[in-house]
Amino acid sequence: MKKFTQIQIDELNEKFQAFSPVEIIQWIITKAEKPVVTTNFRPYEAAILHAVTRVDPNLKVIWCDTGYNTPQTYKHASQVTEQLNLNIKLYIPKQTAAYRDAYFGGIPEINSSQHDEFTRQVKLEPFQRAMHEQEPDLWFTNLRKGQTSFRDSIGILSYSKDGILKVSPFYHWSDEQLDEYLKEHDLPNELKYFDPTKVLSNRECGLHA
Repeated sequence: MKKFTQIQIDELNEKFQAFSPVEIIQWIITKAEKPVVTTNFRPYEAAILHAVTRVDPNLKVIWCDTGYNTPQTYKHASQVTEQLNLNIKLYIPKQTAAYRDAYFGGIPEINSSQHDEFTRQVKLEPFQRAMHEQEPDLWFTNLRKGQTSFRDSIGILSYSKDGILKVSPFYHWSDEQLDEYLKEHDLPNELKYFDPTKVLSNRECGLHA
């Protein structure tokens, strides 16, 4: 995929503010050879999954399951996968939860010296393995402005630290707009979500920042 200059990224981010998420996806996906979307089935993920699969029903959906999701999230993932007929590529940690419970004594506190290794095992390594195996040149995400200070700075288009073009079609959307989108397309949502590597909703886990 052709690499955009920062000037071009800035121009496209300005232009895309007037586009719908599906229009953004339709425009950018034609430039890519190996597009993917990542998901963790957190709240409002059904919106991005619906939008991208409207354009490409066979798009690879990378799910890095930490193994610590809530029962509600797992049920939600199953429902959305079936409803949208998702092409799921599942990645899980190499170590079992039982191993980590013995090694760490449970989920380490975020200020613990063990938390970085815990995060590497359950999220970073599976994600890096997924990207290495799938080799995407375009990465759809559901990052939105207002989630974290880092995400406030990136725009609809941005490059990952590994040089992959990230596209966040719903970047400027509010929860209320997403609620309407889910209602319009009869999509489920699930708010009982837990990320053991972030704990707090305004922290980055290391995949994006």
